[in-house]
Amino acid sequence: MSRRLYFLVPNIDTAHAVVDKLKQNDVSEDDMSVVARDSVQTSGLPQADVSQTSDLVGSAERGAAAGGVTGVVAGLAAMAFPPAGLAIGGGLVAATGVVGAGFGAWASSMIGIRHDNEQIETYEKALDDGQVLIMVDVAAERVDEIERVIQQAAPSAKIEGTDAQGKSAN
Repeated sequence: MSRRLYFLVPNIDTAHAVVDKLKQNDVSEDDMSVVARDSVQTSGLPQADVSQTSDLVGSAERGAAAGGVTGVVAGLAAMAFPPAGLAIGGGLVAATGVVGAGFGAWASSMIGIRHDNEQIETYEKALDDGQVLIMVDVAAERVDEIERVIQQAAPSAKIEGTDAQGKSAN
């Protein structure tokens, strides 16, 4: 199990220093993401992708669940009240559930991609003030070590917390 560390650094130069120090301590660039305002030049740093900065994943999950339930209910209603005397079996219930889940996930993801990730939203004011958010995924047993590395590289860094991640760390 890995953990995602969230921390703020005061500026882009400090972000470069922290990322370099993390690389020296065997943290892969694939396990780091940097988020800053559009006006901040982040080239040369690992960029956060849309799944990390938007509510795409959460919205798709909620949409799939809601769409799947709606599809199953529609399938059950069609079984209970078959149109034009058609014999409808359980396969229709499964099919409408799958179609509903797919449609729900797609429709919700289109909405979610336009909204910031809840976790990122908590840092909006700091990002607006020019600070840089760095997210690092590390094995749970390395959290304390990586926090020390961050503090050595940037004593002014504010470690904001950790979240459990579903993937296992290397």
